[in-house]
Amino acid sequence: MTLLLIILVSLLMLGVPVSFALIISSVAYLIQHDISLFIAIQRMTMSIGDSFTLISVPFFILAGVIMNTGGITEKIFNFADKLVGHITGGLGHANILASIIFSGMSGTAIADAGGLGAIELKAMKDAGYDEDFSLAITGASSIIGPIIPPSVPAVLYAVLAGASVGKLFIAGIVPGIIMGLIMAVFVYFKSKNEDYPIHNRAPLKEMFASFKESFWALLTPVIIIGGLLGGIFTPTEAAIIAVAYSLVLGFCYNNVTLERIPELLKETASHTVSVMLIVAGASIFGWILTIEQVPQLITNFFLTNISSQIAAILLINLLLLIVGTFMETIAAITILTPILVPLATTFGFDLTHFGIIMILNLMIGLLTPPLGMVLYVLSSVSKVPFEKIVKASAPYVIVLGLTLLLFTFVPQIVLFLPNLLSM
Repeated sequence: MTLLLIILVSLLMLGVPVSFALIISSVAYLIQHDISLFIAIQRMTMSIGDSFTLISVPFFILAGVIMNTGGITEKIFNFADKLVGHITGGLGHANILASIIFSGMSGTAIADAGGLGAIELKAMKDAGYDEDFSLAITGASSIIGPIIPPSVPAVLYAVLAGASVGKLFIAGIVPGIIMGLIMAVFVYFKSKNEDYPIHNRAPLKEMFASFKESFWALLTPVIIIGGLLGGIFTPTEAAIIAVAYSLVLGFCYNNVTLERIPELLKETASHTVSVMLIVAGASIFGWILTIEQVPQLITNFFLTNISSQIAAILLINLLLLIVGTFMETIAAITILTPILVPLATTFGFDLTHFGIIMILNLMIGLLTPPLGMVLYVLSSVSKVPFEKIVKASAPYVIVLGLTLLLFTFVPQIVLFLPNLLSM
């Protein structure tokens, strides 16, 4: 076990991709213990091929890619601007609202920051907002994506934890909206202090025209979430429907053509292979942790040294926040879920509640160095140095940390809707 961890940490420090680091260290363990390498092949292929739910992941990724190239994101942002642009903080509020709407389509923070973020940053720059403010709110609002359904991290967590994907999706709606509202309050007071520009209230005629133009795009999250709430289709079917619907919209808006489809599929395949290879590598790594009884050892350690449920969840939150700063979200979920879920269950935490807490912890990691994937995406889009974006985003990390504590200690916020719907 010591050799496994030494090799894994060494490879990660050398910059080896997480998926290969997991596979290489696991293979080294199997060789050391004279275990057939066929086990590695079997575990890796089974982790991907035996889960119907995981089929939804590439489809949600494809839906996000199509929406970012099909003119859908721009229409969403324009409508959000007409709706809330007159409030103090103007485009900051439009930024948050657009992210909440887009959250119901893409399911990934990177898709939000990379596609919608580019549109938001240009609009805020043209309107005279400070670069720091624009980048910080764009990054912070993008992490709402994996909280509000659909959510790729939620799918992976549910598969590994044996939780209900549908229940986890529905549980993210209220927390996602609350995150948006808390950010909006922060933006309001900061904008008032900095005297940022605001638009005049859009006439009802303009507002209606913008709504009419973006209506079919706005209908996407209604179809996905409504279908899940109504039990009309499963999360996997929802992902396929999202792809079909976004393709239709792309063709109707004349931003997607038959010639562009291979390009969209290539981009989707690149993202999908990255995600699935991590899942495959983490599956064999997780199997080794299981046979070494690591989950039981950690649980016993907590039970022996910690008697308080509050202390236990605070330590788990701290662990997840630390891991999220240097490990990719998908890898962290696939490695830590089998370890932490038994612990959470032992201390009496609901699996759905714990799932939302885990995902939000790791999403905050997307805004913190040294990994900070969302920060790197924004730096790439805006050409602003990474360090400058880190400094600008710090206040939002604090706000999101306090929001995390709220969700942690008031589980009714997370469980209210799924319990109401008896999911």
